[in-house]
Amino acid sequence: MTDPSFLNSPRRILSLSKERATVSFTDPDDKVSGFLYLKNMARSLQRNMALWVIYLIWAYTPEPWLRSVGITYYPSRYWALPSYAMVTIVLAITFYIGLNFMATAPPTSLNTIYDEFSREHSLSQVSKEGDEQPIEPISDIGIHQVNGLMFNSAN
Repeated sequence: MTDPSFLNSPRRILSLSKERATVSFTDPDDKVSGFLYLKNMARSLQRNMALWVIYLIWAYTPEPWLRSVGITYYPSRYWALPSYAMVTIVLAITFYIGLNFMATAPPTSLNTIYDEFSREHSLSQVSKEGDEQPIEPISDIGIHQVNGLMFNSAN
């Protein structure tokens, strides 16, 4: 029996044949590549945390103390709060757009046409010609009717 850790491998081998394309998950370095991926993620996190600590030191340490330590060249603190606010706003907008893309059904899904609130038009109320026509209940227009109205060449 093969080890199920191959499902988490970032490397997959694609082999094309005349009948169909298949994906092979056999990779001898699966455990090593997964470990290296996690190691690189940890390094990236450490680097980001170090930059965050440097930012906090730059933004909140008194200027005379930095000069006494020997740090004389750094950006103006005038930009500490505006730069933080701008990056936060850009990341929030990007995150919001990404969440919307993840929550939206693909264009080929039937959920873009029908959902739990869809109502088909019913022809159950047949009236005589002399009777007043009641207002029809709210309903959706079927996709076949829309296609017929938009793309029918017999206009």
